[in-house]
Amino acid sequence: MTHPPYPNEGPEQGPPQYAAGAGAQPGQAASCYRHQDRQTGLRCQRCNRPACHECLNEAPVGYQCNDCVREGRASVRQPSRAKSMAARYRSVGPITAGLIAINVLMYVVTAVDARSISNNQFSEIFFQLAMWPPAVEAGQWWRLVTAGFLHFGLIHLGVNMLSLWIIGRDLEVALGRVRYLAVYLLAGIGGSLAVLWFGGANSLLAGASGSVFGLLGALGVVLVITRQPLNGLIAVLALNAIISLTPGISLLAHLGGLITGVLVALAVLPWNRIRAARRR
Repeated sequence: MTHPPYPNEGPEQGPPQYAAGAGAQPGQAASCYRHQDRQTGLRCQRCNRPACHECLNEAPVGYQCNDCVREGRASVRQPSRAKSMAARYRSVGPITAGLIAINVLMYVVTAVDARSISNNQFSEIFFQLAMWPPAVEAGQWWRLVTAGFLHFGLIHLGVNMLSLWIIGRDLEVALGRVRYLAVYLLAGIGGSLAVLWFGGANSLLAGASGSVFGLLGALGVVLVITRQPLNGLIAVLALNAIISLTPGISLLAHLGGLITGVLVALAVLPWNRIRAARRR
């Protein structure tokens, strides 16, 4: 939008120069463009009209009158709701997106190998990578890591990936990519070790639950340090604690992942930046 032509504005003239007001002499203050009875020495940075304090708004450089501010706001294109939702979806960090992709890919691989979408645990690949204490004690240590990328069925996969997507969006930004990935992987190993040391000798473990609980623990550390409310986190932990008591769910893996996530977060947080932020 543009202003209508102002008085005395010619094709070769710059911004209009307003008269000082009725009866004003050279060197005297001009009259406000809206309040002719008020004299002022201030002018709008955009249209150069004289204006009083009531009719001016602070701008990045100087002041702008109310009319110019309204025109500036009207010229800014507001994002549509669909674009805002798309931007929020794209806000998922690359590490979180990559972890979800790996988990989904592993499920597809085991389902194809087992020739069954719902019974993928009968896959030979699944059995070679899942957490099984006798195999780990025999030297197959990689199971401590690979078990965290396998899942028993689509519901198991869906719940864990939804949790990872919700928690990971903010936590990846708060911790940084390397620290975030370290928490995820080490929490998964912590859950597997808890099952290895304190669980049944023949228990078969798979799933990203240990890593997800580790991220919950790390999120709790970040919220406490930044003095944010914990109501939402406590509710999520309480709900997952109830789920952990369901038959077939490994409570040890959840507890091991949670404790590991807290300890790793305390070890890797950028304490220098946190102290500087608190001082500011």
